[in-house]
Amino acid sequence: MSRAIDNVQHCTTMEDVRRQVDALDDILVPLLVTRGGYMTQAARIKQAEHQVRDEERIETIVERVRERAAREGGQSDVIEAIYRSMMEAYIAYEHREFARLRAPGEAS
Repeated sequence: MSRAIDNVQHCTTMEDVRRQVDALDDILVPLLVTRGGYMTQAARIKQAEHQVRDEERIETIVERVRERAAREGGQSDVIEAIYRSMMEAYIAYEHREFARLRAPGEAS
């Protein structure tokens, strides 16, 4: 079974490194945009603003991604930090979407 870490190509210059990182960003950004779209869906579905932040779900996600990072040969602590930061940004976004969707004159 191949691990993600095994896909890292040997680089000899910073140009090589940057080209590979840019290629990954071209994959990651559309995925993150899609993930954000689901946060809009969550804001639409949730009935009360206090439901936007779900600590139990946050910890479930963190546990899941830490385990996945380890299986893929990555650094679980780094992945956890990235995910916690990302989730905080998406929670803030979802709060804004929750309010926007319920503003007078807005269609859900």
